[in-house]
Amino acid sequence: MEVSHKKIPTFVNCIKLSGLNHKKKQFLFIMNLNKENLILDPTAAKSIASGSFLETPIEQGFFVLTFQNDSDDLKVLEKDIDSSFIQFHFCLKGNTQFCFNNNNYTLDIPEENTLLLYNPQRDLPINIIAGPKTWMVSILISIKNFHALFSHEANYISFLKDDNKLKKYYKDGYITPSMAIVLNQIINYNLNTNLRELYSKAKVYELLSLYFNRGEDVNIEQCPFLADESNVIKIKAAKDIIIQRIAEPPSLIDLSSEIDLSLKKLKEGFKQIYGTTVYGFLFDYKMELARKLLESGTHNVNEVGLKVGYSTASHFIAAFKKQYGTTPKKYIQSSN
Repeated sequence: MEVSHKKIPTFVNCIKLSGLNHKKKQFLFIMNLNKENLILDPTAAKSIASGSFLETPIEQGFFVLTFQNDSDDLKVLEKDIDSSFIQFHFCLKGNTQFCFNNNNYTLDIPEENTLLLYNPQRDLPINIIAGPKTWMVSILISIKNFHALFSHEANYISFLKDDNKLKKYYKDGYITPSMAIVLNQIINYNLNTNLRELYSKAKVYELLSLYFNRGEDVNIEQCPFLADESNVIKIKAAKDIIIQRIAEPPSLIDLSSEIDLSLKKLKEGFKQIYGTTVYGFLFDYKMELARKLLESGTHNVNEVGLKVGYSTASHFIAAFKKQYGTTPKKYIQSSN
């Protein structure tokens, strides 16, 4: 897939701000972010500040960047990246906007979305506006390192195929519950500082495995019924149904009947699109929601358990410990 950048909307005004950092040229989009889209507001300039990534090296030509903006300000993030790198960006919460080509083009990454970028023909420096309350993780890996990781899967990943080596590549997507867990573990690292690189390496490998496990480039070959767009819509409807009824989800038979798809196709299609089973997805989603509710401090353990479908606290505590390796109470204490 070739890059298909979105042209800056006509209501966007790009202005130059001086004195924000050491760069001679700093172009910013002045934005007032909301859940729907990015609305520009020139009066918001005073709320813009320079931000910085926490950079953890994995090995030569391979590192992970994390950023947490817990303030109400917009933050500007910049980093020079040459054309030999593949970029994976994950917006865990909040909103981010990427600016390219002297700000002639922009790409938005809303909450719980991903962006993959690769252009062997030109450098793609990171130039980001991060909205208030935004968390993001970026993985930067050289094409040489990436080939080494996936040498046996080159034909599985479309932009690694011989015919595509010189092509630009852009792909957006969503963060699955399993990916969200790993991303939160990367951001909320609280082990010995000396172990950070080892821990980050393990988690980045896990994240890349989950990212490519979705197999979106080969779905149709592996499961032909997904070539029918209506079937894909039904599978996504099934996902929405189990999320909406998280406390009392339907059985697989009832779910297949509700979306008018055979049980076999529901199971196969869900695994192809989301990389896990229906109830595996739901479990991950429940635990991620529970984690967020616990962090918010607005609910106790029993209340959180009920909200995610556990009638007894002991069952919820056991499930939470299975997912995160600790109890809800200890997780709250470590978060504080």
